[in-house]
Formats: sequence, C-alpha cells, structure tokens
Amino acid sequence: MNYEQPHTIALLLAGGQGNRIGAQCPKQYIEIDGEPVILRTMRAFQQHPDVTDIYVVCSPRWQDYVVHQAQRGGVSKLRGTLNSGPTAFQSIRQGIEGLLHLFADRQEQTIVLIHDAVRPLISYEVISQNIQTCLEKGNAITAIRSNEAYMQTKDGLSSNDYIKREALMRAQTPHTFPLSALRQIMQEADRRGITNHQSLFTLCNELGIHPLYIAEGDPLNFKITEPGDIKIYQALREVVR
Repeated sequence: MNYEQPHTIALLLAGGQGNRIGAQCPKQYIEIDGEPVILRTMRAFQQHPDVTDIYVVCSPRWQDYVVHQAQRGGVSKLRGTLNSGPTAFQSIRQGIEGLLHLFADRQEQTIVLIHDAVRPLISYEVISQNIQTCLEKGNAITAIRSNEAYMQTKDGLSSNDYIKREALMRAQTPHTFPLSALRQIMQEADRRGITNHQSLFTLCNELGIHPLYIAEGDPLNFKITEPGDIKIYQALREVVR
C-alpha cells in the first residue's frame, strides 16, 4: 500500500523498567541470541514501506544504546529518541509533545502509530491495518477477539456471572491517530486534570472520544511482561518473519 501521506511515524514506547520480569535490565533491552527485543521491534517498522519515521521514547541512559542498535541493525528510519517519563502515561505524553515540536507545521498530515516496544512480533499486516483504518476512519486501535469465556468476580476467589466473549475484544498496540488528534487528546486530559492512565486507549474512553475504530490484531503481537513471555518470544522469533 502506498498512501499520499508525508509522514507516518512509529512512536515506540521503551521507557518501562520491567520490574515484573526479574531481569537485570528492562525487558525491551534483553538480548536473545545477541539481538535485543527493541531492535526486533524497530526492524518491524523499518521494513514497512509506509512507515517513514521511527522515534523511540526511552530513558536518557538507554538512548545511546538504542541509536547504536539501530545503526547495527540497519534501522535507517530511526530519526531520534525522546525522553521517557516516570510512568507509561507520562512517556506517551512526552513522546507526543516531542513530535508536536518536531512536526509543528505538519500535524494534520502526520499519523502516529504508538506501539509498545515490548511487542516485538508485530506483523506487516497489523501495521498496514492500522495505517489504512486511521486514514479511512480517523483512528485505529489494534484488538483481537477472545476464544475464551470471561468470569466476573469481586473477590478473586469465586464467580457468580460471566461476560459473553462475543462482546469483548482485547486491546493491543499500535494505537494510531493523526498527530493533530493526539494534541487535542492531551489538551483535553490537561483540562480535566488527568495525569495518569493505563494507556492511550483507556484515556480516550474516559474522555469520551468515540468511536474508536478496530484494526485487526494478531495473537503473536503479545506484550513481553512476565518471565515466561521471554521463553515464548525466544521460541517464536526465528519462526515468525
């Protein structure tokens, strides 16, 4: 697909500390057979012809590392790094603010795919779905259907109800919006005094920004969070291209 789109930016969130995974470094920088997770994620966007720019939101202590890995791995679309914040929400905010500064005169013509760097197995098709859905409908939230039933519980010990799986989808990333829309979302969050949220998707729901359009995701586009996820990624990384 080739769209008349001056800038299609992948904004990769790599500021997390990875406390749950128990590693000596954040999970996005763990090296598997000599390749860090962040490099695999950058390469996925590098290889998509409609992505024009890559920016990584990360701690200043990791910025040189990210640039070095991009150079080593042939990621020529990396344009720079942006400072992360103390929370995921603040990292999203600072990433958006950085892009607003860099692309101040092109906000309407620029779309941004905000993606967790710890989802390294994102596919060409998922990226394409996000770009196409955003261009056609104004935004895109990656999501997949569940094959399992969901129990409702108040105490975590017992359940007396369920939610039909047909009514539920599991949100992934990217979350894709025009840069001008991201500016408006952050301005509205400021107006309401919102300083933290789980994700851009959940923030949009609290702000009443609807409809949010679904871009079909992929079960392999999973988030590396727990130690077992590293083993899954290690098993799949050579199989998934």
